[in-house]
Amino acid sequence: MSVLRNLESKLAGLIEGTFSRAFRSEVRPVEIARKLAREMEEHKSQSLSRTYVPNQYRVYLSPRDRERFADYEEALVDELAGYLLEHARRERLVLVSRPVIEFETDARLGRGEFGIQPRVVRPDPDQEHGRERAGAPAPAAAESGRTMVYSAAGRAAEPLEQRARARGHTALLLIDGRRMLVGPAGARIGRSRSCDIVLEDPNVSREHAELRPRGDSWVLTDLGSTNGSSINGRRIERPEVVRPGDEIELGTSVIVFDVE
Repeated sequence: MSVLRNLESKLAGLIEGTFSRAFRSEVRPVEIARKLAREMEEHKSQSLSRTYVPNQYRVYLSPRDRERFADYEEALVDELAGYLLEHARRERLVLVSRPVIEFETDARLGRGEFGIQPRVVRPDPDQEHGRERAGAPAPAAAESGRTMVYSAAGRAAEPLEQRARARGHTALLLIDGRRMLVGPAGARIGRSRSCDIVLEDPNVSREHAELRPRGDSWVLTDLGSTNGSSINGRRIERPEVVRPGDEIELGTSVIVFDVE
């Protein structure tokens, strides 16, 4: 049995069953595990005889996703750390200590998105040799990677730091005479009551599309809807930038995009 499949089996009764039934469009624990392993692989450091990898990982979640993980967070952290330890062993990668996973909340993330920041933290020499002493300083971070954002919708990863430039830019959507503001975390649009913007249109899918900041722009992504999404009458096949004055068509609904 593969390491990832073994993790899936462990999570099935504890977490995955709950998430697969109720939150199919949300961040899933096994997807976090996959991306943690990817970040480990992408931040390797080669010495003469060994390949070192980060030993600490901060996982950033949107406020909604973090709330849903609350009851399972401690157990999930233990399972993810064990998974990374076994992954490193199998790939012959060297960790300076047991992997540490920390969860944090970041309002710049939308539901279904999560960020990962890898770090190398070198243990205190006395602790490393089992000679702890009172008042020893905390380990210092020798290296921190940038925080990459991943999405349950399968979008390409992007640095979380780019989101900071979008702060202060508020998207404005004009829908049937209504003005709706979208903050820096973006919004999911659809017929479901769980969406940030709900459209009463039978031709709109339950979770149809999402609008997210990316750098200094805003990007529209179709979420695999039945009838697709269009910008100015042109159907989009991948995430595309929307500009002030553009018309977004979802089902039979027309939304005018602007920025305040």
